[in-house]
Amino acid sequence: MEIDKELLTGYVFAKLKEAPKLAKDNTRAGEKVFEHRQPYFKIKEYIDAFLSNQDIVYNRVLIMPGIRGVGKTTILYQLYNYLRDEKKIEQERILYLSADELKAFLGYRILDAVDTFISEVHETSPVYLDKKLFIMIDEAHYDKEWSFAGKILYDKSKNIFLIFTGSSALSIEMAVDAVRRVKKEIIFPVSFLEHINLKYNINEPPGLSESLRELIFRYSETSLKNGVKKENELKIKLLNAEKPLDKEWENFLCYGGFPFSLHISQEDVHEKIVSMIDRIIEKDVFESQSFSTETRNTISRILAFLALQKPGGTSDMKLAKRLGTSPTLIRNILDVLEKTRLIFSIKPYSSAGKIIRRPWKYYFSQPSISAAIRSRLGLYKVTDREMIGTLAEGLAGAYFLRMKETINEPSGMFYDVKESGVDFILQTPEGIIPVEVGIGKKRERQIKKAIYEYKAKYGVVISNDKEKISVNNNVIYIPITTFSFI
Repeated sequence: MEIDKELLTGYVFAKLKEAPKLAKDNTRAGEKVFEHRQPYFKIKEYIDAFLSNQDIVYNRVLIMPGIRGVGKTTILYQLYNYLRDEKKIEQERILYLSADELKAFLGYRILDAVDTFISEVHETSPVYLDKKLFIMIDEAHYDKEWSFAGKILYDKSKNIFLIFTGSSALSIEMAVDAVRRVKKEIIFPVSFLEHINLKYNINEPPGLSESLRELIFRYSETSLKNGVKKENELKIKLLNAEKPLDKEWENFLCYGGFPFSLHISQEDVHEKIVSMIDRIIEKDVFESQSFSTETRNTISRILAFLALQKPGGTSDMKLAKRLGTSPTLIRNILDVLEKTRLIFSIKPYSSAGKIIRRPWKYYFSQPSISAAIRSRLGLYKVTDREMIGTLAEGLAGAYFLRMKETINEPSGMFYDVKESGVDFILQTPEGIIPVEVGIGKKRERQIKKAIYEYKAKYGVVISNDKEKISVNNNVIYIPITTFSFI
């Protein structure tokens, strides 16, 4: 495609001019400035190292994959404000672009816009660039060649710091030769720990998350003692919260997980989540896969099925029969929904060498997504304890997945295919850990049976049945509210 240089130059200058106003408007609600999420501080460290020439070889290209609505754009604008206000970087050295807008209105690539930025604004080329530039590309997955652009700019200049945001598919579609150049910072939904911090400005006791992980993955008398100590410190800190912890937790379970949920009513939260789902389907799903327009309804029905089903595997064949379509289409849809990070899957557990033909289990990346879909269908009841139990299981699954993806702990995560089996089978270098999650009294026989069958040293029960961490007969009991701070 032939480039209209004058048009693209005008567009780039317009982006540079409007960035300060957009950064201000998108980092506050009225006069209240948004608090920073943890990924902001991590990326800020990379920026500081880049500016001080401590790390100009690596960590110059970052990707921020994550589901829509988790605040990726807000983090970009907060970083923009940090560069302008604290680091005093000139306005013309920071370019913020949306690849979605660039493609929709001009039809150009990321590389076209960046080349124009460097050649027309800074009157040079990447090779001869003698000043540090910051380029922030939002919705990068709308340009299929985004990783190629990152590779070219990385190779040509050590004075360019690049950040790409977009759907989770970003990390999957990354060119193989670009992997070594890229630092990935997944933006997960807001955790309960972050929720409490952002809402009440209450920080967790130092070492709380680590002590809970140590207790679950490497149980010992020492880890138990430390876990109990940190839990007590947490309870003291939470005395300043406005609501009882269990009430705050249930509200978070049904309405939390997204930064916007802190600033609007609960009814509006569900409406906004539903709108987010619609946008994921219309923009991200159809952008990454060529589905027919008739498939739109099938996708919505699959999501409704996942939101309403009781915990258990989801068979492609049975779901296809239920919806009157092919198993292949069902599989393709589920795969794409996973790429957008709207849902995640857990495979059935099988011992080494065995092939097991059982359906996968699917969960939403945040339980409030399931609650919002239920609300849209008129089937959301906060008094439904079975629903709360299902959402709690999904929350625990999402947290274990987050740990697996960030610190590789557990190394494997599965579900128990046995009748009346436990919810999760965690695989660690030390052995198998069966985990049961729920609301209400959990049967000890269930977890004891799993400990015996899988030759586990101990098992874990996460529920609201206990008020504090305890151990009895090789079973670790952790209150669901305490676990949610992991």
